[in-house]
Amino acid sequence: MITRRLLYLNTHRLQAFACRRGELLPEGVFENNDDGLREFAQYLAEHRSSHFSLLANVAEEGHIHETIPFLRGQDRQTLITRKIGQHFLGTALATAISLGYEKTQRKNEKLLLSALTNPAHFEPWLQRISSAEAPLAGIYTVAQLGGLLVKKLGFGGTRSLLLTVQDHSIRESYLVDGHAHFSRMAPLSDSSIAGIASAFSAEAGKLHQYLIGQRLIGRDENLPVLIVAHPMSIPAIEKACPDRGQLSFTIIDSHIAAAKLKLHTLPGDNRSDLLFLQLLASAPPRQQFAGEVHRHHYRLSQIRHGLVAAGLVALLGSVLFSAKQTYDAHELREEVSMLAATEADLNHRYQDISATFPKLGIDNDTLRQLTSRYAELVNQQRLPGPAYGMVSRVLDQMPNIVLEEIDWKNGISSPPNASKQTDNREITTVRGSIRLERATTRQTLAIFNQFVEALRHEPGVTVDILQRPFDIESGTSLRGGDGVDEEAKPRQFAVEIIRSHAP
Repeated sequence: MITRRLLYLNTHRLQAFACRRGELLPEGVFENNDDGLREFAQYLAEHRSSHFSLLANVAEEGHIHETIPFLRGQDRQTLITRKIGQHFLGTALATAISLGYEKTQRKNEKLLLSALTNPAHFEPWLQRISSAEAPLAGIYTVAQLGGLLVKKLGFGGTRSLLLTVQDHSIRESYLVDGHAHFSRMAPLSDSSIAGIASAFSAEAGKLHQYLIGQRLIGRDENLPVLIVAHPMSIPAIEKACPDRGQLSFTIIDSHIAAAKLKLHTLPGDNRSDLLFLQLLASAPPRQQFAGEVHRHHYRLSQIRHGLVAAGLVALLGSVLFSAKQTYDAHELREEVSMLAATEADLNHRYQDISATFPKLGIDNDTLRQLTSRYAELVNQQRLPGPAYGMVSRVLDQMPNIVLEEIDWKNGISSPPNASKQTDNREITTVRGSIRLERATTRQTLAIFNQFVEALRHEPGVTVDILQRPFDIESGTSLRGGDGVDEEAKPRQFAVEIIRSHAP
């Protein structure tokens, strides 16, 4: 797991904290001089694998309101960069917060541009961070976190003043909808409880008059004032800051605030540094002031940890897949063992049953050949029913033909030395006569030819004529009978029908 460390920078020094389960552990204080910068570089070298977030509490912080056309993507970012350059020339530590869109046809976007206007104060520290290749997640300010602190503590409202003690000064922030529209630092000359209470009262009045003069609020508008203080200082502050005019004061117990933020390290005095650091550790804002140049090593760290996470996911997936395959293999082995046991039991039962069979006098191979041959003969067996049915259908159409004899056999006899091939033909021999009263020879032959053609129209049938009703030979002429008796005499014929079957 990545360790997060927090850096708190003010006008004189930088403090380092380690965040561990709601506790802020101090790890070093580095003065703004050569010795302090050298010690800070050593500290970074020892913890370069951690992710660092820098919280700044400096007076040089500017806030500007801007309105830009409705844009998206790179065009919007380019215009915002240009606007920041126009208002905060000479600093790269800037950010833009969207305040929504105007309800007009153009749908212009309202922006709050914020910048740290003294980048020289940050440069030595950022150089050490870059040289140590330490991942810098971002740069944030106390004023930026003020609105988030108010929301976390459960104080709503559109407009309010937030007063906190920071580094022998009072941080005064004017908040609108959770965003700091104005912030400044007032020096604190008297650090006693009475001096702090008096300073809170005086600074609240001064800031109220300034906001009225800048037309940021109305003269008759009520303005809540939120003050974060140590429990021991609350009675003195309440006495010094009664509600007056348009200012209504609310004192926030810093220990109760720490409990709501799940901070186990309670503030020991009126300073609110630990509260803002805990807020930064638990819920950092999306916007921050560092440029991509300062966050280069942070991006590399994100990519590196992303690749490691992807590798772990792939490894876990392969382990799960291997476990499933192992489980399936085990199940298959169990099934094979069960089937083998079942087979052995069935073989044993078969042996017991077969021992009761009568002896056939032949071995198993010969019996197997006989049964196989019998199965082949059964498959080749055919009956004359289909052939007789075909002849019957044709005879039904010709009442003048009388069936005298029909013979059916399966296959054609072949010589003994011929190759054995499956004969899929059946032969039906039909003998009959044509009986017509006072019919001519041509009429008799016409009926016979019609009978033959009807048989040939059946599928898979070949018809051979064995005997015609009249002997017709080449070189002879067709003659009629010698009388009436000769014409009425039945004329016999014989045909052979060969019918083929699909193999």
